This record gives sequence, structure tokens and C-alpha cells, in this order.
Amino acid sequence: MSDVAARVGVSQALVSLVFRNQPGASSLTRQRVFQAAEELGYRPDTAAQLLRRTRSRQLGVLFTMRHPHDVGVVEALYPAAEKHGYHLALSAMVADRDERQAVEQLLGLRSEAIIIIGAESSPQNLVTVAGPTPLIEINPCTRAAGVDVVRTANSKGIRQAVDHLTGLGHRAITHIDGGTMPAADERRRGYRTAMRRHGLAEHIQILPGDYTEESGARAARELLQQGELPTAIIAGNDRCAHGVLNTFLRAGLTVPTDVSIVGYDDSQLAQLSFIDLTSVRQDVTEVARLAVQAAVERLDEGRTVDRDIVLDPTLVVRGSTGPPRAR
Repeated sequence: MSDVAARVGVSQALVSLVFRNQPGASSLTRQRVFQAAEELGYRPDTAAQLLRRTRSRQLGVLFTMRHPHDVGVVEALYPAAEKHGYHLALSAMVADRDERQAVEQLLGLRSEAIIIIGAESSPQNLVTVAGPTPLIEINPCTRAAGVDVVRTANSKGIRQAVDHLTGLGHRAITHIDGGTMPAADERRRGYRTAMRRHGLAEHIQILPGDYTEESGARAARELLQQGELPTAIIAGNDRCAHGVLNTFLRAGLTVPTDVSIVGYDDSQLAQLSFIDLTSVRQDVTEVARLAVQAAVERLDEGRTVDRDIVLDPTLVVRGSTGPPRAR
């Protein structure tokens, strides 16, 4: 900063004010300071700034990079946090790094609260690691005391998919589930309930899967070996649906003429023109906004009572669904 101050001809204290976006410098001086900093290759030491603060105003984010929906939530968290004057610290869950390690890293970075996306372990384990640090889980597998939850009404989303398909005339509707993945159990129950409500209990068929293309391809091959295909399939998520779609197309089938396919999440994958997937939409922007709001209520407003925030999903109809084939 002293080099920048010397280049501009102002005090180091004034340069500090400019970099901290504090009042006390004219717009012209600010412009000259930033220009000098760029010319000198100077970047403020944000880590040192954090250490000097009483509060870090930093939110940790624990997430996976495997699912487009989760990545979409992370992207939406940035503007949501910035609106409240918070920054994000990211820590990814990968195969050789468990969730405990990821949480501990976020705590070491002085995260004041942690937003968790796509965790597969018990939230109680994370509570034990986090201690008094507030936790906000997005679409968790299970709930734990002391943890705020932001989730989509998954059973309602599946019901919308079943209603859409039955409205087109489908009866043989198969669900490829998400196994033990977050929200999979609720989607599974929602499928059964919706099928029974339409008088289609005898057509209930659930194939095991997860939230990957491989699981969708595996289930599609199993259905091809059975001989008579269902007329419609509801996949656990968009990636699974993509695996189903690709396998059927390679087998010479036409979607939706031979079989209709519905995904879940309405991720960017579903919106690609060559996939054109009907999908149950989770509003990632609203999910991110509510997760950050829950953290702010804990940190800035002193809320101590747990919150369970439920969002309604919406079905986005595209080209992968249509009336059933004639038998």
C-alpha cells in the first residue's frame, strides 16, 4: 500500500480507506488509487483483513461437484450472500475427503455459519463437528436438532410429474429412484402415493438407482431386457434421466414416441436443446436466498429456534414427454 500511496501522492491511510470501500476519498482519488494498484500489480491481502476483523462475515459452503443442481445453488449463493454483506468460503466433498474434514476446513477459515448442499451423512455428525456454528442444510437426507433446513416439497414435485403423464394417457409409469441420495426417499414415497391416487397401484415399478447417468443407463438396459417397456419413466434427477435417454436412443427408440422421460431439478442439463427434458424445477435462486437468510437470522438477529423452510416445485414441460405409444 505504501508503494501505491507513493505512486498516487496520497497517504497510506487514504489508500487503505479506498480498498476497504470506506468514505473519505473522492471518486477521482479512488480511480487513481485503483489504476496505480493495477499498474503495480498490487492486490489487498484478504486473509490478513479477515484476521483483523472481530467478525469475518464469511459463510462456509459445503457442497459436491457431482450434481448440476448443487453447483447451481453454489452459483446463486454468491449474490444472495453479497446482498447481506457476507462472503463465501467453499469446501468440496470429494471421494478422498470426508465431510468432517471439509467442515473443519471451513471452521478454520473463520466461517460464521455453514450452508450444506448434498451431504449424505447424518446431519447430527456435522452438528458435533461444527459445535456452536449455525448449520443450514439444503435438501438433507434427514434432520437434526439445531439445524435449519431449506428443502423442496419433493413428493409434490413427483406428484406433478405423475399428474402430467397420466393426463397424457400414460398408465405404465416407472420410477428410477435415487437410492440413499438426498431427497430420494421422499420422491420414492411421492411416486407411490401419486400412482395409487390415480388408481395405478398395479403399475407401480421402482428400479434402484442414484443421481448419475450410469444408474439411468443401467436401469434403461434392465427395462430393455424385460421386453415390454413402460410408456413413461420418472428419473431420480436430470443426470439419471440423461442416462436413460441416451441408452434408449442408442437402442433405436424414439423419445417421446416410444417412451416419455421426466427428470428432476430442471438443471442446465435438462435445458440443453438436444436433450429438451421435461423436469421438475427446483428454484436454485430462491433456495440460495432462503439459505443465506436463515444464516443471517441466526448471526445478525439472534434467532435460536430451528426453521424448516419448504418450497413448492414446478413442472417444466419440454419435448421428452408426449402421449403414450399405441399398443
